[in-house]
Amino acid sequence: MTQDSNEPDELDLFRQATQGVKRITTNDRADVGKPRTDKKLVKTLQARATSSQQGIKVDGLSDQFVIDVHPEEELAWAANGVQESQLKKLKTGQIPFDGSIDLHGMTVERARELLWEFLAEAARMEIRCVRVTHGKAMRKDGRKPILKSHVNTWLRQHAQVLGFTSCVPRHGGTGSVYVLLKRTMLEGRDE
Repeated sequence: MTQDSNEPDELDLFRQATQGVKRITTNDRADVGKPRTDKKLVKTLQARATSSQQGIKVDGLSDQFVIDVHPEEELAWAANGVQESQLKKLKTGQIPFDGSIDLHGMTVERARELLWEFLAEAARMEIRCVRVTHGKAMRKDGRKPILKSHVNTWLRQHAQVLGFTSCVPRHGGTGSVYVLLKRTMLEGRDE
């Protein structure tokens, strides 16, 4: 095709159409929607993760085998040598508890750490009975209550625990347990 000299060429038409438009000055890279990786932040997080691994406490509480329990299941356990009458008093709330901890909404790791510290403090103070509130909510995936199951397992492993039972309704029912503890200074008085 030949072009008439009277008709403007395409370049002139383009210039006329874009007259007054400002050129955008940005980098020529496409926005892929993914932010760039902050390498310094990644290194810091890796270092923090590595250093926190070195500070893990060995508390003797194992999660290797956790006994799953139902939300409304009553818990009861006693170490060898604990009299049936003591467990019965514990179950009916006749042994007053002198300390309480609520583990609701915590991660398993955090609950474990706080429970260990709480029981250690109770033992130092020669407390005979404490209450541990673990909750009993059924999980969204239909599995058993995770904290209740872990607390049930941990308390059986703890050296200071003589026994535990679910609480009476006014103290939390099946969402809490009374925990009977050893007393070292008054050894032999927990019959």
